[in-house]
Amino acid sequence: MTVILVFFFAHWFFSLFFHTFFLHRYASHQMYTTGRGWEHVFYFCTWFFQGSSYLIPRAYGVMHRMHHEYSDTEKDPHSPHFFKDVWGMMVETRKIYNGFVTEKHIPEPQFTREYLPRWDSLDRFGDHMITRLVFAVGYTLIYVFFAPHWLFFLLLPIHFLMGPVQGAIVNWCGHKYGYSNFDNGDHSKNTTPFGIFLMGELFQNNHHKYKNSPNFAKRWFEVDITYPVMRLLHGMRIIRLKPVQLKA
Repeated sequence: MTVILVFFFAHWFFSLFFHTFFLHRYASHQMYTTGRGWEHVFYFCTWFFQGSSYLIPRAYGVMHRMHHEYSDTEKDPHSPHFFKDVWGMMVETRKIYNGFVTEKHIPEPQFTREYLPRWDSLDRFGDHMITRLVFAVGYTLIYVFFAPHWLFFLLLPIHFLMGPVQGAIVNWCGHKYGYSNFDNGDHSKNTTPFGIFLMGELFQNNHHKYKNSPNFAKRWFEVDITYPVMRLLHGMRIIRLKPVQLKA
């Protein structure tokens, strides 16, 4: 059981870290700069830890920029206020995302003016169905060898869809449940003051107020555990945090 729990939480937190650190705070918002070598390291780690649910950074970045521009309106790619349930929201989000991946859907110029990281060879490999299936088989084998009871196999779908599951929790809960520090003209909420299990991502109300701030926590009792890691990487000169441009 220990092996399964360690594997599950390691996959959850490493996948989530590179989701929030690279896909969200870098690809979408450019909260920091880094050298091309380190960008490739972070890019590779995002693919590796997301595995079977890998999200291509350039497509994610465009979609997330749309989310901020059109937050909780009909043009928002994943506002929970236009869907009956989270599954319907996930299906529509995937449809929009796939349009950007295949480039059949050309985004408005305002969403591509700012830098979007791109590594086409890795994206072709990581997004291939065979690559995703290899990851899925690997996850399954770990459970075959180490799960003490068949009930643990119920965790496998979360491994298979780790990135979308985490994104669905953030986008559904972060715009429906919790409290607000700011009036942003949308339905964004801070779902919990702790934010540990989503590494700061559930401070949606704070983030929509100050979308360029790398620290999603704004009150003394709020904890964004990704931000201290970013400060450490900044101190090590691996990344350079940009001066925060606070939204008026």
